[in-house]
Amino acid sequence: MALTTAFTELFGVRHPIALAPMGGSAGGALTAAVSRGGGFGILGAGGGDRDWLAGELPHVTGSGGLAWGVGFQTWAVDTETVDRALEHGPKAVMLSFGDPGPFAARIRAAGAALIVQVTDVDEARRAVDVGADVIVAQGTEGGGHGARKGRSTLPFVPVVVDLAAPVPVLAAGGIADGRGVAAALALGAAGALLGTRFQATREALVDPAAAQAIVEGRGQDTERSRVLDIARGSRWPARYTARTLGHPFLDRWRDREAELAADPQARQDYRDGVARGDLPPLPVWAGEGVDLIDDLPSAVDLVGALAEQAEQALARAGGHRPGDSPGP
Repeated sequence: MALTTAFTELFGVRHPIALAPMGGSAGGALTAAVSRGGGFGILGAGGGDRDWLAGELPHVTGSGGLAWGVGFQTWAVDTETVDRALEHGPKAVMLSFGDPGPFAARIRAAGAALIVQVTDVDEARRAVDVGADVIVAQGTEGGGHGARKGRSTLPFVPVVVDLAAPVPVLAAGGIADGRGVAAALALGAAGALLGTRFQATREALVDPAAAQAIVEGRGQDTERSRVLDIARGSRWPARYTARTLGHPFLDRWRDREAELAADPQARQDYRDGVARGDLPPLPVWAGEGVDLIDDLPSAVDLVGALAEQAEQALARAGGHRPGDSPGP
């Protein structure tokens, strides 16, 4: 059973599986590996650090005509950086966490598809209004940043599917194996976007200790908070919190975000703790599906394994045809 959907047809890929553009960790090698495996790799450019992009883009631009994209944090990037990335010929630009409007026309003018990640219904409506070619509906189970007052993946995805039709929708948030991909298709999505699962691969730009923490982690050990953003001096907007594995500073400042923000000595204590090695240098971003991750494979092999597991899950369920159009 081929998992052919509007998403696979749009980008000419074999599997309805996309790499979440995790800032800093979804580098060029991981992006290229996902695309070589038959999925759609999306480079995690974050706020658009030009030196980082200059080092990572050659890994995908020199990988033999693979379909790939680049993703930015919309609140942090400028149009000049997006234009520079477009010069390298990505098939798509993905925008997350902010208004995509100022970038939409220039992305389309460059011949790239516009992918917009949304965390609530208002953002979904805005994505439709600006003409998104693909919409990613992110549930709160996902690792890393997401909506403080968002919805879980299961109820959120079909709402966006219905609102956006006929625009293809990808499901995101807590999906870490092929059964989750199958569930996304059953909800009417055209595929799934995975983050935490791809962090635990050989090609990901993550510290080995962080990758091992993901392999050993449990969903109940994750929590969503702004504490670590405040402690690190991150400029992330307050409406977006981050889901991470446990951290000593979280234990100390849980539910005291405003107090931490007003305490410069506490933030200095965080920096000192990192410098001494008493605190991890970075949070371990991880979604609630982390229990399903128990190895560190190549992303090339992982994509195929996820697709095969999804096919088996759909065959067991019966009745759903992956190529069917989404919607009620």
